[in-house]
Order: sequence, then C-alpha cells, then structure tokens
Amino acid sequence: MTKHLIQVINPNTNIAMTHTIAEAARSVAAPSSEIVAVCPTQGVESIEGHFDEAIAAIGVLEQIKRGKEQGVSGHVIACFGDPGLLAARELADGPVIGIAEAAMHVATMVATRFSIVTTLPRTVIIARHLLQQYGFEHHCAALHAIDLPVLALEDGTGLAQMKVRERCIQAMKEDNSGAIVLGCGGMANLARELTAELGIPVIDGVTAAVKMVESLIALGLGTSKHGDLAYPNKKPLSGCFDMLS
Repeated sequence: MTKHLIQVINPNTNIAMTHTIAEAARSVAAPSSEIVAVCPTQGVESIEGHFDEAIAAIGVLEQIKRGKEQGVSGHVIACFGDPGLLAARELADGPVIGIAEAAMHVATMVATRFSIVTTLPRTVIIARHLLQQYGFEHHCAALHAIDLPVLALEDGTGLAQMKVRERCIQAMKEDNSGAIVLGCGGMANLARELTAELGIPVIDGVTAAVKMVESLIALGLGTSKHGDLAYPNKKPLSGCFDMLS
C-alpha cells in the first residue's frame, strides 16, 4: 500500500502542544496516511493575536517548503487562526487546510447552527473575522472564551480543560446550537470525550482537517495553480527570508 505523507504543522514552537496535535491527527488517520507533525524552531510559543499570527506565518511557510522537499502529499495548519493559509497554498502543490476552516465546514454538515469555544476573549474577535471570511457567520450562534491563555492547555493542572467543558455545556444550553467547534489546536484531544458526554458533535479542527486532506488526496486534487494561488513570482529574498527561496 502506498503511504501518503500528511504534514501537520503546529505554527507555534511549543513541543508539548505539537505532541497533543500529532496524537489527535494519528487517531483518525487512515492506514494509507502517515502523519508528519512539525513545528517551527523559531517564532512564538503560543498564538493569541494578529502579531503572533504574522510571526507564525513565516514558520508555517518554512515548514511547507520543507514538507514539499520531503514529498508530503498535503498539509494541515494546526492553529485556529489559520495563519499564512493562502500564502501556504501558493507554495504548496498538494492541498493545504486550516483547522478553523475545516472545523467550520464540518460543523455545517452536521448541524444548522454551531458555537465556538476558544481561549482568550481577543481570539473570539479573530474567530469572528474568519467566520466572515469563510462565509459561515450566519451559521455560528455564538462564540465563547474560557479566558485562559493557550499554554494553560498544557500546564498539567486540568483547569483549562475544565473551563472548556463548562463553556461547551453553557453553549449547548444557551445557544441552542447543534454542534460545538473547539477553537484551539491544543484542545484537539478533548473532542471525543465531550461529544460522548454532551451528546452533540464537538468538533476538533485538527482531526477534521486531516480527513479533508485525505479526501482531497484520494480525489487526486491539489491546490490550483491558476490565478491567485499560482506559485509566488520569482524574486530575490534577502536576510532571514532567503530560506524560502
């Protein structure tokens, strides 16, 4: 059986979170898929705003370039802000899926309305921008923040996980939503348990994106190179950006 390499990129530099994301991705990957989980060696430890996303996008592009050189068939950007998504598609041959994009698409397939549970209040605003960009704003009933930083999901106390559970229960009761989207890659390992407990689909974008990439590979579809997602125009890159040449 031919193995397809699927690169799952954690855009922050946190190794523990990369392991969490990798485990979630491997838990749903088909036997024909091999998950290659990576993160940048330089950048930000967590992504919680536009500034962080701008820095992280460079690391994403570097990993996309490396993945192409390693022969990967598709890529997942495992941060709910989908940093650098369109730029990554310009570089890539195979499909590139962001986890926010994937989770929102999947939510509309299993429910008419969904809620989002994310980390900090400022990321609620970013998620709202993505809803508008992807055309899902009318499908989203509400957005909720646990008001804890991203790295609280990896601090071992369990507080962040408890807050996620509480917000999901609140969303189900108050929003009358048929599904809940988890708005952080670091929540990837919570979806199955919460789905079973709440009795409604709780969607993690990492696993959703992996299955979307697999489907596109099976269909023989890569990123279109006609129009704005054509390869970047060749031009000199200087300084630290020379790595992307």
